[in-house]
This record gives sequence, structure tokens and C-alpha cells, in this order.
Amino acid sequence: MTAAEAHGHRSLAEHSYAVLRDRLIMLDIRPGDPVNEAALAEELGIGRTPVREALKRLEAEHLVVSYPRRGTFATGVDITDLAEIAEVRIHLEPVAARRAARNTTAEVRAGAEHLLERLDSLGADSTRRELLAADLDIHRFVYRASGSAHLADVLVRLDNLATRIWSLVLDRLPHLAGHVHEHEDLLRAIAAGDEEAAARIAAEHVRSFEQRVRESL
Repeated sequence: MTAAEAHGHRSLAEHSYAVLRDRLIMLDIRPGDPVNEAALAEELGIGRTPVREALKRLEAEHLVVSYPRRGTFATGVDITDLAEIAEVRIHLEPVAARRAARNTTAEVRAGAEHLLERLDSLGADSTRRELLAADLDIHRFVYRASGSAHLADVLVRLDNLATRIWSLVLDRLPHLAGHVHEHEDLLRAIAAGDEEAAARIAAEHVRSFEQRVRESL
């Protein structure tokens, strides 16, 4: 395999991973549903090998599980995991936000401004999916802006699992838009390089998320 072919293969595997990950997170693929490797490859217009690699990665992230001779399935969503996930995020989310504010560059500020404009465009007629997608993108932006690949990797995995729980109770959350718009202050703090405010807002957001999900149960 040439370098160009290897790069193309990685790109296909990455694309497969991103598509499947978000379908699993937003419960387009419901907990317990089978994940058909051949059908996905056909739908995405690619070979089965990149899809297979994506599924291996997703299994390591506890989003799918594979059984010999049975196939691959979306993992279940256990509400009782919320407390454990929140306990870890309450410590790590402020670290990522603080680092992002400390590492603010022109690129980070531009990214924050872009996301603020996106939030401004989300109104009362925005779908829950649009709001959820914006929330995911903001969290991933903060993790990248932290400048720590290790921290980002852990937080992305935790946020993915938390978002699956959120998606499970989404229809019972009356204030979804307000929760997503809470990120405005966080983005402004990061753009301004205000480490303390960024860390405080991030912690408050995790607490608010856990409380709202619990209230919906």
C-alpha cells in the first residue's frame, strides 16, 4: 500500500467512525440494535474494512459490543452510569476549559466566535437534533482547544456516553435550548482568556446537566 493509499484508507475509516459514532450517540441506532457491517459499507459507498476498523474503535469506546457468530450491537444505555460519569467530568471538564482559556490563540478565538454565531442562530424553532449537535460540537471544540490530546480523548469518550443518556430522556427535557445556550458564557470566557471563569462555568454546566437528567427520570 502506498502512502497515498494508506492516507485514503485512514480517511475512510475516520469518516466511517464519525458517522457511526454520532448515530450511536444520538440514538439513531438504538441501544441493542444490530449494526450491519455490510449494509453500512454499502450505504457509505466504501469497503467493509474501514467500517470494520471503525467498529473496533467504537467497541473500545463502549458504544458497540461484538459477539462471536452473533454480530455487533449498539451497547445498552444505563442511567445508573450517570453519577460515575458526572463524578469524573466534574473534575476534568474545568481542567479542559481552563487550559483552553490559557491557550487562547487567534484560531481558538475564531472558533469560539463561530460557535457563538451558531448558537445565536438557534432559536425556538430549532430541532432537538440541531441543539444536541451544537452541544457536542462545543464540547469537542473545548477539548481540542485544551491542547492536551490525552485529556481530550478521555473527555470525548465521557461526553459521548453522557450524550447517549441525554438522548434517552431528551423528550422529557423541556429546557434543552437553555441548557445548550449556557455554553455562550463558557465560549466568551475562553475567547477572553479568563481561566477562572471558564473553569467555573464548565463545572456548573456538568452539575446542571446531571441535575436536569435526574429530574427527567
